[in-house]
Amino acid sequence: MNIRSEIAFIGVEKEAGNIAVYGYIRVSTKEQNEDRQFIALRNQNVPEKNIYMDKQSGKDFDRPQYKRLVRRMKKDDLLYIKSIDRLGRNYGEILEQWRTLTKEKGIDIVVLDMPLLDTRRGKDLMGTFLSDIVLQVLSFVAENERINIRRRQAEGIAAAKARGVRFGRPPRPLPENFYSVYQRWKAKEITGTTAAKECGMALSTFRYRAMIYENTMLM
Repeated sequence: MNIRSEIAFIGVEKEAGNIAVYGYIRVSTKEQNEDRQFIALRNQNVPEKNIYMDKQSGKDFDRPQYKRLVRRMKKDDLLYIKSIDRLGRNYGEILEQWRTLTKEKGIDIVVLDMPLLDTRRGKDLMGTFLSDIVLQVLSFVAENERINIRRRQAEGIAAAKARGVRFGRPPRPLPENFYSVYQRWKAKEITGTTAAKECGMALSTFRYRAMIYENTMLM
């Protein structure tokens, strides 16, 4: 019997024993493609109707499909995920969700990218101990990598700003009467409120653009 046939047989055997098989997919943004995770779950013969997917930011855990999945799963059911960070975005959150699913719900979890994280194996004390160690190490590494990515991004942005690169949307063009209004305001002929109104700006915007104009003139 080849591996694919063996997996299919196991899937049938589980259904016969009233043990359902599920899969969970999360992508960080609506633009990110979920095909890689979906194919990995289908290769494990997870029924399409049992695959739940959230497409949103993972900065919190307010994920409607994940919550539906957790409510539906019963003790001894099996959950497949592609990688450990599908359960959360930081070390503490991953551990919390893992323990909720395995300890409180009694669900088995298989992490496809890390075969050691398969709770069906080693149900004894030593197996559980080793699984917990691997989980904590991987969760720490995943969070540390995210911290390093954010740090590198911040360093890159700082370096780009030092080179004069500007970020964000370009400022709206100044109204044609800005310079004449600015001169009158600078000469205290009109108040800042009047100047902003004549330029069609909020007072804070007028003062900000006036400051930029003054700095440009001094360069």
